[in-house]
Amino acid sequence: MSDMNEFHLSAEAIRGTIKVPAHPVKPDITAEEKKALKERIKKLMREQDATLVAHYYTDGDIQELAEEMGGCVADSLEIARFGTTAKEQTLVVSGVRFMGETAKILNPEKRVLMPDLGATCSLDEGCPADAFTAFCDAHPDHTVVVYANTSAAVKARADWMVTSGIALPIVKHLKEQGEKVLWAPDQHLGRYIEKVTGVDMLLWQGSCVVHEEFKSVALERIRRLHPDAAVLAHPESPEHILDQADVVGSTTKLIEAVATRKEEKFIIATDDGIFWKMHQVAPGKELISAPTAGEGATCESCAHCPWMAMNSLQNLEEMLLNPGPQHEINIDESIRERAMLPIRRMLDFADSHGISGKYQGNA
Repeated sequence: MSDMNEFHLSAEAIRGTIKVPAHPVKPDITAEEKKALKERIKKLMREQDATLVAHYYTDGDIQELAEEMGGCVADSLEIARFGTTAKEQTLVVSGVRFMGETAKILNPEKRVLMPDLGATCSLDEGCPADAFTAFCDAHPDHTVVVYANTSAAVKARADWMVTSGIALPIVKHLKEQGEKVLWAPDQHLGRYIEKVTGVDMLLWQGSCVVHEEFKSVALERIRRLHPDAAVLAHPESPEHILDQADVVGSTTKLIEAVATRKEEKFIIATDDGIFWKMHQVAPGKELISAPTAGEGATCESCAHCPWMAMNSLQNLEEMLLNPGPQHEINIDESIRERAMLPIRRMLDFADSHGISGKYQGNA
């Protein structure tokens, strides 16, 4: 493995460029008020020929609404695929901006809306297109593989796009072809893939503000308190967390683990938005958040992405009442066409290998 030490953006410099927002404060509403709000949103969605796609990390109320309307609740892979088959002409994406951009790249003829275009991602923000292009240009003998959590402009410079659910089989395929890989932006996921596959990999030094905060010593302490619990970790987590995990995998794989493993208790090292789906597929099991900054301390994420938290039922209704340019994803056509190639390559690989980004069991 070769890190990016020779390149001008260190991990510390990347983190210094990212401004993490405070978690929004959502109003308390009664069950009846919530029910009425959801009915108003459903009416507006039908009037605008819209379908709702929601990531596993969004608020449970939004995931529930998407399922009630026949939309999509899934990881980045299935969200990317879903828009291409939806009959509706408007895609409402509840997640973060790169998900909306990917939907627009694949569906240029459709209107793609998001409740808040400011809902971005630390991995996306930590991989600016100009610096990344320079990095790629300095290593022309490497195949460029980028994680979904990147801008359209970064994807336009890539050979492949991957999600956490399909990264391993694609990189294994590239290694079998004798290719060296330039990977961006998540260094922890990259190291995990490199360790499993043995591929020759150059790493960009980005990280997720949620997964970066899981603490090794605190996790060891919680494991001692709950010796009967299985530890589930997303591979965006640092290696010292993955080393303690019983299962390492994508959001879909972690949901499947909760549903199918024999344990009745799980310690979860990923964004706790996933708990809604986990409770749905395994209602009798106990879920514990892996520790972040420790008792009494403050943290930037506290196991929930502050940008994902920008999605709410309230601003979803506001967007549908005023679906103007402040909510619509648009991408320069020259960038969109180039970004389409690595995404389509991933989707074709997924189709040919039967790989899904949505939990297929009974909820």
